Amino acid sequence: MKTLALVGNPNVGKSVLFNRLTGRYAAVSNYPGTTVDVSTGWSWLGGEKWRVVDTPGVNALLPSSEDERVTRDFLWRERPDVVVNVLDAKNLRRGLVLTLELAEQGIPLVVVLNLIDEAMDRGIAVDADVLSRRLGVPVASTVATTGDGVPALKKMIPLAGRSVAVPVLSSEIQRSLKALEDSFQDARGRPVAIALLAGDDTALTGGVALATGSSDASVFAAAERERARYTARTPRQILFEGREARARELVAEAVSQAGRLRPKLSQTLGRWALRPWPGYLIAAAVLYAVYVFVGVFGAGTAVDFLENTVFGAWVVPAVTRLADRWIPWAAARDFLVGPYGVVSMALSYAFALILPIVATFFIAFGLLEDSGYLPRLSVLLDRVFRLMGLNGRAVLPMILGLGCDTMATMTTRILDTRKERIIVTLLLALTVPCSAQLAVILGMAAGLSPKVLVLWLVVVIGTTLLAGWGASRVLPGARSTFLMEIPPIRRPLLRNIGMKMRLRLWWYLKEVVPLFIYGTAALFFLDRWGALKALEKSFSPVVQGFLGLPAQATEAFLIGFLRRDYGAAGLYRLQQEGALDLRQVTVSLVLITLFMPCVAQWLMMFKERGWKGALAITGAVLGIALLIAGGLNQLLHLFPGLVL
Repeated sequence: MKTLALVGNPNVGKSVLFNRLTGRYAAVSNYPGTTVDVSTGWSWLGGEKWRVVDTPGVNALLPSSEDERVTRDFLWRERPDVVVNVLDAKNLRRGLVLTLELAEQGIPLVVVLNLIDEAMDRGIAVDADVLSRRLGVPVASTVATTGDGVPALKKMIPLAGRSVAVPVLSSEIQRSLKALEDSFQDARGRPVAIALLAGDDTALTGGVALATGSSDASVFAAAERERARYTARTPRQILFEGREARARELVAEAVSQAGRLRPKLSQTLGRWALRPWPGYLIAAAVLYAVYVFVGVFGAGTAVDFLENTVFGAWVVPAVTRLADRWIPWAAARDFLVGPYGVVSMALSYAFALILPIVATFFIAFGLLEDSGYLPRLSVLLDRVFRLMGLNGRAVLPMILGLGCDTMATMTTRILDTRKERIIVTLLLALTVPCSAQLAVILGMAAGLSPKVLVLWLVVVIGTTLLAGWGASRVLPGARSTFLMEIPPIRRPLLRNIGMKMRLRLWWYLKEVVPLFIYGTAALFFLDRWGALKALEKSFSPVVQGFLGLPAQATEAFLIGFLRRDYGAAGLYRLQQEGALDLRQVTVSLVLITLFMPCVAQWLMMFKERGWKGALAITGAVLGIALLIAGGLNQLLHLFPGLVL
């Protein structure tokens, strides 16, 4: 079976084209860094079945981040039959630099000018025929979101060819490459030689076989000797400048300006969102709208109907009657509808308390990511993130953490330095609540004094800044340069939002709901064996004394390690039962936010940061959470007016 790889800069529509070619959905968003790993599907092209691979968005094949290395290694190891190079038609020069780098790989290419409609809206005309002749490969113009041009693209893929637009290299560079190419078995060594000459220390991980008598050490030594020959400019600079100059020539030949068009309202809003004023006002309005939709409608209206009417009046009473009639064992009945019953607690939490809040959050988050607003928020918050040794690029995994901290921990790979990845992993574990957890927090705060939510925000944001600042001072290394492609403001497509909603809810049903059941079962057996009371008693000096919470809150924090949102749901239930006063609600909100990451995120931390890093982050999170929450409890005892 032949293999086709989609390769391109971040946010140029690769994943949308993947959907169009395969009918299989990959996460599609209007911000860079959506695809961190490869997605695979199948398509019939030219009467043959092809494997189609969607790779992470890259700016270059000389990797400076994990996603770029994933794409580069895939091309070297898999050696796909065709690469479909997806370009943003309104930013052609940037995309062509990558095209020329792909041409150096010697893999057959098809070039796609995507987002051609947005280019036309800006008065940019791209002559695909001229570009095709200059590159020597087929060039298609598409609008992936609507499907325009995709049928023509499918016909071009079997006609892919090797590009003739390889940049002209100086005799000195040619001589250095020839010296390094002799270390490899075949012509596939040329791209590796280019990477080694440019200073890529990971080049030998790509799976290209060495020639007999060569070793990793000898190849690295040869590359170092060749690089030492260049004094005025490094080989990396020379290679990049050659591609850049050739890309400018191609743009000059193929692109024309059709006149200056009047800016659209979306373009004006996009510019405003990047400026401090009214950018911060827009951010406040957006966040307030999310709160009203998720916190008031989702956590209020929808939860009230599902909990009190659907489960409270219909489901639980019906199951209770059936259990009383058909199940003679009291323990079995309690397992279904008792205080820690699968139906009365697990399914009630999962479907009546959490599901409506999660669903509304997913809708709101999908609208924000597809509109193109999130990258603008990154730019707006870059100055704040600099205080923590980070830059605006770190906003993306932090905001993704509001959906799922486990996946966000994995996407820290898009950050350039180890220091930045450790700091963001710490902050995700400490101060960024996942969607279900955040939704419950908003639900608990809804209907209370606005001071509660404001104080929670102040404490969480303050903890984020202090923890990030402290970590940036302790960890060695410098902050990387912040460069990000800003997509245009776009109208979100309801089809895309609906598809995301379906997949994310399926993830919730498949991954989260079973954990609710397992957690409830654990509580049921702990309660039956008396262990729950023993744990509550052993932790009571901390929970009741230092934190000022009722003993029943202990089980919420214990089970919160299984799922943080499940622990939050337990506190929500205590609040509804009147077991928490205003001070205790505020302390609970802060503690459940800062407390231990769930087990899935914890395992992901082990995978990404290693066992030493994961244990160090775990200890820091636990200590900071207890210290902040206990301090807040003492503060509210002294100044109760802060929340009244």
